[in-house]
Amino acid sequence: MTPLSEGHISDFDLYLFGEGKHERIYEKLGAHPGVSGGRGGTWFAVWAPNAERVSVVGPFNDWDGGRHVMHGRGVAGVWELFVPDLGAGTLYKYEVRTREGHLLLKTDPYAFAMQLRPENCSIVAALEGFGWNDADWIARREQGDPRRRPLNIYEVHLGSWRRPWHQGTPPFTSWREAADQLIPYVKQMAYTHIELMGVAEHPLDASWGYQVTGYFAPTARYGSPQDFMYFVDRCHQADVGVILDWVPAHFPRDEHGLAYFDGTALYEHADSRLGEHADWGTKIFNYGRHEVRNFLVANALYWFDRYHVDGLRVDAVASMLYLDYSRKPGEWLPNRHGGRENIDAIDFLREMNDAVHRAHPGSLTIAEESTAFAGVSQPPAFGGLGFNYKWNMGWMNDTLKYIGLDPIYRRYNHQLITFSFMYAWSENFILPISHDEVVHGKGALLAKMPGDDWQKRANCRLLIAYMIAFPGKKLMFMGAEFGQWREWRDHDQLDWYLAGEPDHRRLCDFFRETNQLYLASPQLHASDADHDGFRWVDLHNADESVWAFQRRSTGGDPGAPVTCVFNATPVPRPGYRVGVAEPGDYRKILDSDDARFGGSGYSRQQTATGVAVACQGFAYSLELDLPPLGAVFFTGPV
Repeated sequence: MTPLSEGHISDFDLYLFGEGKHERIYEKLGAHPGVSGGRGGTWFAVWAPNAERVSVVGPFNDWDGGRHVMHGRGVAGVWELFVPDLGAGTLYKYEVRTREGHLLLKTDPYAFAMQLRPENCSIVAALEGFGWNDADWIARREQGDPRRRPLNIYEVHLGSWRRPWHQGTPPFTSWREAADQLIPYVKQMAYTHIELMGVAEHPLDASWGYQVTGYFAPTARYGSPQDFMYFVDRCHQADVGVILDWVPAHFPRDEHGLAYFDGTALYEHADSRLGEHADWGTKIFNYGRHEVRNFLVANALYWFDRYHVDGLRVDAVASMLYLDYSRKPGEWLPNRHGGRENIDAIDFLREMNDAVHRAHPGSLTIAEESTAFAGVSQPPAFGGLGFNYKWNMGWMNDTLKYIGLDPIYRRYNHQLITFSFMYAWSENFILPISHDEVVHGKGALLAKMPGDDWQKRANCRLLIAYMIAFPGKKLMFMGAEFGQWREWRDHDQLDWYLAGEPDHRRLCDFFRETNQLYLASPQLHASDADHDGFRWVDLHNADESVWAFQRRSTGGDPGAPVTCVFNATPVPRPGYRVGVAEPGDYRKILDSDDARFGGSGYSRQQTATGVAVACQGFAYSLELDLPPLGAVFFTGPV
C-alpha cells in the first residue's frame, strides 16, 4: 500500500495533542470508519513515539505486520494509516516493533469497543447515528445549583445486581435488560441517580472494573456501545441520572494494554518509585506528560460527549495526590519543592474538572478521597481541585463503627456521632455506604448491626434515618435496601428472594419511604452546603445515647424546619423534652420504629405541641416519646 503523506489528522491536531490541549483527540486517534480517495475503509492512528515500526494487524491480514505498515507523522510520535474495505466490526491490534527489535501486540488505547474477555482485540466501532431522546433532561441538568438539589445515588455492579435466568455468554444482565428492570426499580425506590461500577473495558471480572484496559470502550459484558447509549437514554427519560466510576489513578500491567506501550514507559513513569502501585500491582499514569494528560482529559469528556453520562466518580484520588501514598521511606521521590504532593496529578485533576464543567454545565465530578487534602470540592480559581463533591469517608467510618457497637457501649463513643459535624461543611460531601464497606470480610450492612434479627433491622433503620438527616448527598450500595445478609460477591447475583420475605420487605419499604421523604423535603437537601441550614438541639446526652438537630432550607420556599431526634439504645424514652424555636403544633413525618416498617410501634404520637418550656437553649419545647433504637422527625409549627 502506498503510504499517505497526510491523513485525517491535521498538523494543528498534532500540535494541540503535543501541548496536551486537544480535548477531543479521541476523534482523531483510534479507529474511525471513513473514506479516502472515494473508497470506504477505516482510518487508524496511534501514539507510539519510541516505536521503530507500527502496523495494523488482525484476521483481515492474517496478523501479518508487514502488510499494513503505518506511517509516522514526524516528531509528534503519531502513526496513521487508512485501510480500505475495513469497517465497523473489524477486529484489530497494533503490532509495535520496539527499538530493540521486539514485537508487541497492543490493543488500541482509543478503541471504542473491545472483545469480551478473555479475548482482547480492539473492534472498529461507529458511534454516530444514535437517536437520543434526552434533550429535556440535559437542559434541566444545566439549570440551577446542583448543591441545592437532592442527590440520592444507588451504586450498582451490573454483573451481580441480577443474573438472567437464561443460559448465555456472558451470563450477565444486558444494558437493554437493565433498562427494563433496573430503571423502574430505581425509580420505585426513589433514588435520583445510578452509579455504575466497571463500565470501561477490563479483563478481569474480579477487579470490578478498577483495572481498565479499554478506557474508551464500554465493556462487552453488557452489550454494544449503542446498547449502553440506549440504557443512558432510557434513564434520562425516566428522570434518573447516570454516574460512572472512572479510574485515572492507575492501570494494569496486561501485555496487551498501556504498559510499556511502545517498548518504553510511555503512559507510566519509568521509575518504579513514581510509576507503580505495589499494593495493587498496577502502573501509575505520568500526569506530567502532555499526551498522557490529554488522553485522560479527553477520556473524561468522551463519556459525557458520546454517552451523555451525568457524572464521573473518580476512584482512588488520595493515591493520586500524594507521592508517598502507601509507601515507606525510600520508596518514593519528593516533588520539585521537596514535598509529598503530586503536583502533576493535582494540575491534571484541576484541568480535567475545568474541561468537564466548561463543556457540560450541570455535570458532576465526585472524588473518592480519604485524606484531609484541602479544597477538593472548591474551584481551581480558589486553589481547589474543582470537584463538585467529595466522599465523606470520615463520616462513613465513624458512623459504621458507632452503629456496630452494642448499645451498652455507645455512651462511651458519643464522639463518633458528634465529631463529623466539626467538618461537615468543609467540603461539599456525599455520604457513602459503598461496595467497599460490604466486601472482604466486612460483612453486609445489615449483618454489621448488633443484637438479634429484630434489633439488627431496628439499628439499620436508625442508621438510614440518621444518614438521610445528616448534611450531605447520599450513596447506598445495592442490596442494603432489602437487607441482604450475605457479603457482596461479584460473581453472584443479590439474594433477591429475601425481598419477598415480610421482614425484609418492610425494611425495603422503610428505605423507599425515607428516600421519598428526602426528595420531597428541601429542608433535608437544599442546604447541605450551608451551615445555616443546620442547628444542634441536643448534643451532649451521651449517657442516654440520644441526640437531636434541626434541618431547614435556606433558600426559596424553605418550609417548616425538621427536628430530627435519635435514640441509639433499646430503652424507650417517654416524655423526652426537645427544644424548638416556636410554639404551635408539630407533625411527625418519620418514625423508624413504625410497625409497618417492622418496628415496635412504641410511639403513637402523630403530633406534638411546642410549649413555653425552655429547653436546650430554645424558648419552647416538645415532649416526645422516643422509640427504642429509633428515630423520629417532626416538622412545624404547621
